[in-house]
Order: sequence, then C-alpha cells, then structure tokens
Amino acid sequence: MPELVPLYSIKVTCSICESEFTTSRVRPSLKKAIRRDADFCSYYKDENPDYYVVRVCPNCGFASTENSADKLSEVQRQGFFEQVGKRWVSRDFGGKRDWAAALETYKLALICAQSINDKERILASILHHIAWMYRYTGNTQQEQRFLRYALEEYIRVFETDLLGGNDARLMFLIGELSRRVGEFNDAVRWFSRVVNDQRITDAAMIRGAREQWTVLREQMRGDDAGPEGLPV
Repeated sequence: MPELVPLYSIKVTCSICESEFTTSRVRPSLKKAIRRDADFCSYYKDENPDYYVVRVCPNCGFASTENSADKLSEVQRQGFFEQVGKRWVSRDFGGKRDWAAALETYKLALICAQSINDKERILASILHHIAWMYRYTGNTQQEQRFLRYALEEYIRVFETDLLGGNDARLMFLIGELSRRVGEFNDAVRWFSRVVNDQRITDAAMIRGAREQWTVLREQMRGDDAGPEGLPV
C-alpha cells in the first residue's frame, strides 16, 4: 500500500486582491502530536501542521490565517498596501515549507495583521506561534521575547474582548505564559482565577491550572517566601 502523502493543497481567495491561490495543509489523519507543552505547542514526528497555518498570496503578499478578517474595508486595504503591498516581491509559499519559510510566513502575517488593525486575539495567536517557532530550535532569547509580546496581547484580549470574563482557556494561557516569562506572582493569580471562578466549568483547563500550579511551585521553591493564593 503506497505511503500517504502528508500534504494536500487547498484554494484560497485573497482578501486584499481577490486573486485565487493554492496553499498546503497537513492531512488531518497525520496531525498526531508526539508531545505537547502546557501552552499547547505541539511536536510532531513528521510534517508539522503549524508550518502551514499562514496562507500567503503570491500576488500581493497578504498573509493571513483561517481566523483572520476576511472582509476588509478600503482603509484596511490601503493600510496593507502602504506597509506591505507596495514593497512585496512575488514569492510562492504554497508548497512544502521548512522551518525558515514557516517563520517568514508568521512574521509576514504579523505585519499584515498590524497593517489592517486586525483583532488582538489574532495578533496574540500569531505572536505565540512565532514564540513556538523559536522554541523548536532552542532559541530561548527570541522565544522569551515573543512570549512576552503574546502575553501582552492576550491580556489586552481579556480586558477588551470578553463580556463575561470567564474564558478559561485564555485565562489559563495568560497564567502559563506569565509562568514561562518568570512573572510568577501573576501566574499564581491567573491559575487561581481559573480554579476558583465558579463560572468556569472547563474541567480540562481547571485540571491544567492545577498541574501548572505544581510546576510553578517547584520553580518558586528557592524563594524566601512561598507563593500565596494556592488554588483549592
């Protein structure tokens, strides 16, 4: 039986220039992570699906994800053209990508999202993915840099986007990224909120907050004073 090819192509219509182009995806049956970090960064034996999250229009250079804004105003189009489009040199990212190409697509997506003033949640996700890209290669300095940027955006999302203020996954992520960048007291507060907020019923996130609290406690063990606010 022939081996299943990991990549397949889909057609996408560009939100800026409306031209149609192809981009690659990893087959769902092959998206099996061998392990996953607490902040949802996944590792794969073969093709990494995260390398193919960003779609890049070879015609105008607009880079986006499935969650990016798809209907753009004239002001947004102009913003993209001024910051990205008028300097774009045609490139095709539609085939197989290595690490460097994937990182380039994420950084292009970040610039594009900023140019059209896309939602904070989109910016946070892109920044977080860039941090993962650097984690894959062990570049701790750049990983920490982009984790901090992502953390700032996630906090902004929580403060501006949420009406009920009980998005368990978002709150957990803020806690976990706070832990990863060394903001331990902030991490304590966010993990505690996930566990103690009676409105939150997401068992996986509550369990995750408890588990990462244990990890955090180990990190803080050398401090003179132990952490307060232990989730109950």
